[in-house]
Amino acid sequence: MLNLISGAVARIGSFLNGFQVKRFLAVVLIGFVVLTANVGNDRGAQAIKNKVDEAIQQNDSDRPKTVGQWKQEARETEGAPGERLQRIAEESKEAVKDWAKLYPDTAERSARAAQD
Repeated sequence: MLNLISGAVARIGSFLNGFQVKRFLAVVLIGFVVLTANVGNDRGAQAIKNKVDEAIQQNDSDRPKTVGQWKQEARETEGAPGERLQRIAEESKEAVKDWAKLYPDTAERSARAAQD
């Protein structure tokens, strides 16, 4: 009986040791894959950033396009809530016009749905 228990304990111990080695190798392999997968990512990210910047600047409206520009405008009109509301209304109108230019079919269907 004692021999059977010690044999079972030995088998369980060797299984756990093997499991830990397998786990360690899996972690090392996953770490290697994750660290090497982003090697050439800087050029792709820069290209995407340039495309987004071009798309943002392509629109010729005068409304702010970036968070920094929005914050700058908010600082400029900080003491004048009426002027701020007027600018917001004008910029909203421009945004709807820009949206309608980009998505005429969607704008038309939305307008029809709003009328119904």
